[in-house]
Amino acid sequence: MTDPLNSQAGPDSFWSTTNVGEAIPGVVTPLGWSLWGPSVEVGIRDCYARAGALPRRDVRVPAEVDNRLISVFFGRGALNVNFLCRMGAAMPGSAPDAIARQLLGEVPVGIPLGGDLRRLPTVALKLPYLQATVRRDVLRRTAPVGPWWRERVARMDSLDLPGARQALLDARIQFAEMIRVQAAGLFIAVQSVYDRLLALIDRADLAPEQVNALVSGQGAHIETEMIHDLWELSRQRLSLAEFLARHGFHGPHEGEVSARVWREDPTPVLQLAEQYAARDETLDPTAGTVERSSARQEAERALIAGLPPLRRPAARFLLRAAVSRIPLRGVAKASFLQALDVARAAVRRMGTHFAEQGVLADPEDVFYCTVNELLAALPTDVADRVARRRAQRESFQAMVLPNHWRGNPIPIASAPTASAADRVRGIGASGGVVEGTVRVVRDPAFTDVESDEVLVCATTDPSWASVLFLASALIVDVGGLLSHAAVIAREVGVPCVIGTGDGTAVLRTGDQVRVDGDAGTVEILSRAQTVGADRSELETPS
Repeated sequence: MTDPLNSQAGPDSFWSTTNVGEAIPGVVTPLGWSLWGPSVEVGIRDCYARAGALPRRDVRVPAEVDNRLISVFFGRGALNVNFLCRMGAAMPGSAPDAIARQLLGEVPVGIPLGGDLRRLPTVALKLPYLQATVRRDVLRRTAPVGPWWRERVARMDSLDLPGARQALLDARIQFAEMIRVQAAGLFIAVQSVYDRLLALIDRADLAPEQVNALVSGQGAHIETEMIHDLWELSRQRLSLAEFLARHGFHGPHEGEVSARVWREDPTPVLQLAEQYAARDETLDPTAGTVERSSARQEAERALIAGLPPLRRPAARFLLRAAVSRIPLRGVAKASFLQALDVARAAVRRMGTHFAEQGVLADPEDVFYCTVNELLAALPTDVADRVARRRAQRESFQAMVLPNHWRGNPIPIASAPTASAADRVRGIGASGGVVEGTVRVVRDPAFTDVESDEVLVCATTDPSWASVLFLASALIVDVGGLLSHAAVIAREVGVPCVIGTGDGTAVLRTGDQVRVDGDAGTVEILSRAQTVGADRSELETPS
């Protein structure tokens, strides 16, 4: 029987869990992986096939683990760095390691950086049309998903078992389709323009604040809309029902299908709204958005003025493209999370039916089945499978994997202990320098987070935008310049150091630190008075 949560790779493939954790948090359930794995594999391959970098016949899940883009090891999703480097080599104007470096923050030493250059002419023919039409295509294909999500979850509790099974099938199809759209938006629209924007900035003589302004201030990210709506909710200009109708698919560990999101438990929303309400009216996020947009436009004028006249038209075109395309990163992400939430609701409804029939002991046991098992008749040994898979997942949750590895990872049997280092280094992802008090966040319900703290975490997902508005800075263990945390930190105007690797091990709640989002450093000014302040931070999240 195939193990749904652990793969075996060959000795020459490189894998990374960086960036995957933004979508698939912690140790995935068998149901979660059966949705994520095939959809991501086919969706991203389809994107590169459309661009000509991959033959159309290769848009399928390969039989061999080493040939896959994504696989699962000890319950954690991981990306095949070899594949990303091959695609980077096949894209004109990019570098073999560009895609991997922007998404993952680093490329392991020894990774092959060659590619099939025979695909370059095909890509050169197809890519310009895709880049010219991708924004319209993403917006057109995602537009119906929000209304579909609201209608489906609203009537889920009335469905019988066949109706819930059909809803799950529909959700799986929609989820896979939105992953395709997300892949196109990210790799065709965002990645290419961001690479060229960074190259343009590198050649210019700009101050750090101008550089930071150029990669922020787009003002149209879907996650920042969540912040604006939370502000309106805190001012009682938007009802809780209206907020949940727009953002209820978000919540703690939202990428895990078994998690409970805000529409199921709005407690985190109400707590956040209270904190928003306590903030002064002058901190209205709308004003901040306008200010950052103005700073970007001013920095653009400075950049253009410093270029030779013949280079200015191309630079203006690139800057307009960046404003238009970079916000696409979150559009289809919201849509695939809505599709995943329909699957969540359908599976919970099925679990209720199975528990009432005595097939499952607990409705939540349903998340230890796979999609294919739920869409067919459940196997006769389903109770044994659930018990075995639950025990396996619990054992995986006690392990820690490296950020990247070659071949198969060697897990650590326990979470890392706190480090005595006095400084943390990473990538400066959002500029600015602040001093503040650390809060190491393991619980994405944000129950312990207070305003103006320096948040330290392993990774983030879209729901983090809601609390990032309250923070003074953000420090993240893993990620690159195009990871979710980096993009939203820039749009919110919060200094961010990403890709530290050990921030959650070195820093403790209560530490006083200086965060330099330009240099990518975190200096510890003083340690928390109680060394064991909140030892629960060091526990491995479920």
